[in-house]
Amino acid sequence: MPDQDAPSDAADSPDGDAGTPTRRSGRRPHRHSSRGRRRRWWRHPVLVALVATQMVLAVATATGVTVAYRHLNDNLQVTDVEAQLSDRPTKSEPTETASEEAEEPTEALNILVMGSDTRSCDGCAIDGEAGGGGSDTTILLHVSADRSSAYGVSLPRDALVTRPDCTASDGSTIPGGELQMFNTAFALGGAACTIQTVEQLTGVYIDHYVVVDFAGFEDMVDAVGGVEVCIPKDVDDSAHNIYFSAGTQVLTGKDALNYVRERYVLSANSDIGRMKRQQAFIASMINQVVSAGTLTNPTKVYKFLDAATSSLTLDSGLGSIAKLATLALQFSDTGLDKIRFVTVPFEEYAPDPNRLVWSSSAKKLWKRIRNDQPLPGSLRQGSISADDPVGTTKSPSSSASQSTEEQEAATTAAQNGLCA
Repeated sequence: MPDQDAPSDAADSPDGDAGTPTRRSGRRPHRHSSRGRRRRWWRHPVLVALVATQMVLAVATATGVTVAYRHLNDNLQVTDVEAQLSDRPTKSEPTETASEEAEEPTEALNILVMGSDTRSCDGCAIDGEAGGGGSDTTILLHVSADRSSAYGVSLPRDALVTRPDCTASDGSTIPGGELQMFNTAFALGGAACTIQTVEQLTGVYIDHYVVVDFAGFEDMVDAVGGVEVCIPKDVDDSAHNIYFSAGTQVLTGKDALNYVRERYVLSANSDIGRMKRQQAFIASMINQVVSAGTLTNPTKVYKFLDAATSSLTLDSGLGSIAKLATLALQFSDTGLDKIRFVTVPFEEYAPDPNRLVWSSSAKKLWKRIRNDQPLPGSLRQGSISADDPVGTTKSPSSSASQSTEEQEAATTAAQNGLCA
């Protein structure tokens, strides 16, 4: 059942006009000293190539770079919701080495990523379902204080939770309730109510939030030349007009959107399998974005950034290209194998096996996040890593040399519509 005894020490919320979208005006990013990282850049040829490419572009087309920066900055929709949040958990303290002049990050970050399930946007209704304006995907991303690792925890949209009272953008109260589907928080109160719900259930302070709409999803995928996936079996879903052949393949456009939304043929466990495939797809996209083929191609980089920034709503703490770039550069020494995705521990809801709830093990996970600790071995073992998110098409019984553990992993992967 939901974590009812998570700490919820109140924290003051800054004043502000909550829920009012604004567009950032173009401003040149502040120049930051790179003294703390300069000696390590040579170890990252992709990063060196990217920086060199951008320096050449900046010198050759200074005016164009400025215009492009302002365009990308203006794409971002910034909405602060802090005034709508109450009874917030205590924010984790910076490390003991923190100082005002510190160049290295000194505190962990928890970022709540939400994907809108609306089908009203152009090209979003491809699966034939009617979106309810809820959150199709919710991932709590924990970034370690030293930026050596990050892991995302997927929260099932249909899990039954205790949703707290929320404050709407007009100041009115949205009543909470017990045994409510998790994604009703977003449907009723948007990002603010989802943050309120996650904080109250987990005791984890949310530092930032990002909402991604599916309208720009296809453009992001197409901008990097598609994303590689492995599909364990043929998909013939005529009811929702979704068709795939088995095997490893690169998906673009609507096929990519179909893949992350399909839940009737690929996954016997429906939403859980779809959630796992979304994790694998995100991990594979990260892999593709940081590859040399993308980062050394200025056109690809710009098209991806244009599509991504056009699809994001986020808080002012991340609400500029300069701030997003600063966060991204903090990961210059983070290996892809240190970026992982898991699902919150869950179990069937006894009165109705068709429903699920978070299991008691989830409390241990939230405690680890609050204390900035790595994933436990039990969760890490079944996690999806950004360095190898695709897998192969081997079936659970395809090789006599497979160990029992490998066969179990292959069986679980197949149930989720993934290759082991």
